[in-house]
Amino acid sequence: MSVTTIDSRPLPLTAPPDGRRSVTILGSTGSVGTSTVDLLLRNPDAFEVEALTAYGNLPLLVEQALALRPRLVVTGDASRYAELKERLAGTGIEVAAGSAAVVAAAARPSDWVMSAIVGAAGLQATLAAAHRGAIVALANKESLVCAGELMTAAVKAGGGVLLPVDSEHNAIFQCFDFDRVDAIEKLILTASGGPFRERSRDAMASVTPEQAVAHPNWSMGAKISVDSATMMNKGLELIEAHHLFPVGEARIEILVHPQSVIHSMVAYCDGSVLAQLGSPDMRTPIAYALGWPRRIHAPAPRLDLAALGKLTFEAPDPVRFPALDLARHALKAGGAKPVVLNAANEVAVAGFLSRRVGFLDIVRIVDETLDAMDHGPVGCLDDVLAADQEARRRAGDAVAACVR
Repeated sequence: MSVTTIDSRPLPLTAPPDGRRSVTILGSTGSVGTSTVDLLLRNPDAFEVEALTAYGNLPLLVEQALALRPRLVVTGDASRYAELKERLAGTGIEVAAGSAAVVAAAARPSDWVMSAIVGAAGLQATLAAAHRGAIVALANKESLVCAGELMTAAVKAGGGVLLPVDSEHNAIFQCFDFDRVDAIEKLILTASGGPFRERSRDAMASVTPEQAVAHPNWSMGAKISVDSATMMNKGLELIEAHHLFPVGEARIEILVHPQSVIHSMVAYCDGSVLAQLGSPDMRTPIAYALGWPRRIHAPAPRLDLAALGKLTFEAPDPVRFPALDLARHALKAGGAKPVVLNAANEVAVAGFLSRRVGFLDIVRIVDETLDAMDHGPVGCLDDVLAADQEARRRAGDAVAACVR
């Protein structure tokens, strides 16, 4: 059982003289990043921005920089350094580019870091923020999936705090009694079921990328939306919850809840079940993490239970959504298996989005890659990166074989 590194106690902050919390956003142009920017702009007196980083959307990154006036702006694409520097000329904002510059941005002194870089690419920067003792708001679930023990150890050694931003884990965090863990019976992660919840497995064979990214409740990026459609996202969240909350894998359940109103639940030994409810808007969990241990205003639509009328639940179907069992088996196997699971899934999803493989090929490729690779120990970041690269190579070969 892993040791939790999050709790409800306030962390002493090195706040600037005016009392505002300093913030860094890793991945500011993605869906979580833009929601974080929106909240910062709505609360200008409470925060100042140390750094913004992004990769592909340079126009939006520049727009954010001009609105927030951070000390540093970084594009992960080293080839666009000159363009970024030209666009921000005369602003007094420091500019950098490349993957090493993103890691360096995370290591700069800010109180709070949003880790919102999608995929394993965000791992090194998130570790850099953790090592220096920042409050790390974690939207990059892959950091815990691939390097859970390394991440929690880094937070503990740095004296920082890990705050989950995924709506499910944020909900559990709000309901979890860290002082009485022995009274907790189980965690219940809710899942929308995605756009294909009611489709047969045979019907899913022909779905298109456009259909897969059309999530019924949430507005998310393409990769995360496909993960929701395969329910691999819930498998990854299971592994993430295992590292965040000290209850053990066997006491983490998954329950399909199509309305996405109850974001997750904590069941206690006396029969009580505590749930966090809210409209499906990522600005709610982000605001909770941004203001923690206090709460700040967020513009998410207010929940109207009378208008909603009913909430429904069902067990996930393991036959139509085998990704859930794959993730649970990878977690139990330990070692590099979760790294392989995540890397192979990223490659397979990219293959699907580029129409090189079919929807059902995604989980098949992940399964085959897991079977083909050893699950040796992961003792350091180099072990994680080596397993990640090998899994990507093998999964890439499987994608290529589908194309021929």
